[in-house]
Amino acid sequence: MNQLWHRFLAPLVDGLRYATLTSYTWQQPRLLLLIALIPVLFLVRWLLVHRRRPRLGVAFVTGQVRRDYSAGLRFLPDIVLGLSLAFGIVALARPQRTDERVVQTGQGIDILLLVDVSSSMELQDLRPNRLEAAKRVAREFLDGRTGDRIGVVVFAGDAYSIAPLTTDYELLRENLNSLKLGMIANDGTAIGTALGVATNRLRDSRSRTKVCILISDGENTAGNLDPLTAAQLAHAYGVKIYTIGLGKDGFVPYGRDANGRPRYVETQLDETTMRQLAQAGDGQFFRATDNGALRGVFRRIDQYEKSEIKQTRYRNTKDYYRIYLFWCVGLWLLWLGLKNTFLTNSLED
Repeated sequence: MNQLWHRFLAPLVDGLRYATLTSYTWQQPRLLLLIALIPVLFLVRWLLVHRRRPRLGVAFVTGQVRRDYSAGLRFLPDIVLGLSLAFGIVALARPQRTDERVVQTGQGIDILLLVDVSSSMELQDLRPNRLEAAKRVAREFLDGRTGDRIGVVVFAGDAYSIAPLTTDYELLRENLNSLKLGMIANDGTAIGTALGVATNRLRDSRSRTKVCILISDGENTAGNLDPLTAAQLAHAYGVKIYTIGLGKDGFVPYGRDANGRPRYVETQLDETTMRQLAQAGDGQFFRATDNGALRGVFRRIDQYEKSEIKQTRYRNTKDYYRIYLFWCVGLWLLWLGLKNTFLTNSLED
């Protein structure tokens, strides 16, 4: 008996639950709209029968006729028929559940984002400032990657790895969101040190392609490692270097003075060194002077460095229309039995 319940009766009962019905995908979902026409069908039938049915006038004395609940039983066959039609429509709509399994083959690439967090990244020629613009576009870059291991190195006067190479992109977004000005006490721009930390992270990687994306707005003013030497060392370990120079040269906005007027400071990017680093690392140099240009740079890098990841999708679709077909046929047979009983001929009010 227990086996009969679990194999046959339990699925029939479970199929009536609202949570079960909402969990399906439907092959023909528009057919479900026909359920709303079932009451209309009964109303039309009642109107046609009511007009043609002969009536016999019988006079009763007030108070002599009592209403009885059994008079409502005459509606039972119609209710059973309506439910049978509804389950038939549900079966025709083909409720299904699809299990999809994705198998990835191939190998992603390893990418390290080197982000300058020195005080000059507070300048506002990129909106709202250089650092926030770089963070926003870096997050968009993450959205376009699949299967790649990505890490984050931050630098000012010193350099630190704050996110190891990982495919946990949600963790990477949280790390990017946490970047802020002044998070490294020693101010300055230690580009060579940042490349050294990145090379140390990538040198043991077995990935086919290893990439550094250096984002900075200044010239190397700190650290003990020469940037060009660091780039050559990275290239010796098979690391490709893309450099992105942020901001404009000359006077750019930087906050407001005591009177509320925009304040300007002079800034200069060492473009020559940034180009040399990219050339030594077999990559490219890009200049981003506004938000749109920065976004375009990341798009180009995204196109250059593509992973050879192939996805194979396996879809297993299971139909559940039989459950509702059983209900439909069962209630139809019950209706055929009820229409030949006294219930169909109960006195009507």
